[in-house]
Amino acid sequence: MMKTIEKRREDILAEAYINGHVAVSELSGEFQVSEATIRRDLHGLASQGLLELTHGGAKVVRNSDYSFISKSMRNVEAKKIIGQLASELVSDGDQLFLDSGTTCFQMTAYLRAKRGLSVIANSIRTAQELQIPGVKVLIIGGQYRPERMDNIGPMAFNNLENLRGYKAFLGTDGISMEFGLTSVDIESAHILCLAAGHARESILLADSSKFDQPALHKITDFNAISTVVTEKIPPERWMDFFDGHQIKVICP
Repeated sequence: MMKTIEKRREDILAEAYINGHVAVSELSGEFQVSEATIRRDLHGLASQGLLELTHGGAKVVRNSDYSFISKSMRNVEAKKIIGQLASELVSDGDQLFLDSGTTCFQMTAYLRAKRGLSVIANSIRTAQELQIPGVKVLIIGGQYRPERMDNIGPMAFNNLENLRGYKAFLGTDGISMEFGLTSVDIESAHILCLAAGHARESILLADSSKFDQPALHKITDFNAISTVVTEKIPPERWMDFFDGHQIKVICP
């Protein structure tokens, strides 16, 4: 029952991000539940700061633009392609770190077929998706961010500080040749910097919209990256840059 409620609320939130708002009467018919149930869903999402209640429905909260659900609505097909390609770099028995972003999350559907994996994650959503036989998940503790469904802060940093020898899969909010990998928030930048620094290999997952669009906070330089996975061949200047840094590029 709880999983059904969670899934319905995710669908409601996704619909709100697509349309900007949702109506109780329309959602009731769409999901075949009572209007009272939909109102409880909307109140629950509003209590997390994800929606703002309105007369007869709810609308998107502007300052939640970088929530997990919001970001998952962007460049969906590109992220699916990248997730599948990145999963092919994983072998049975590997030790992995998975970034909590929506691009790395696309790997989880393909990792479910692997065996003997040990996965380090600070994403609750990732941990839930990999609750299957043959996959061991180590969830990093810390301050929980409900809008992103992940853990950050000093406790998370301390947990990660004690781990080594894994292959890190990192997302990004934007990259530039001069500034490297970047994030829109400092907490995510810090934990990804640690992950890259302790990994035996770091692989960047970035769709084409992230190129030459650096965000505010630096994660790491390209010297820390061995491979870039993207959904189409990058521009020639970027291919030359990657070649000069001995970075392998994987795309369809």
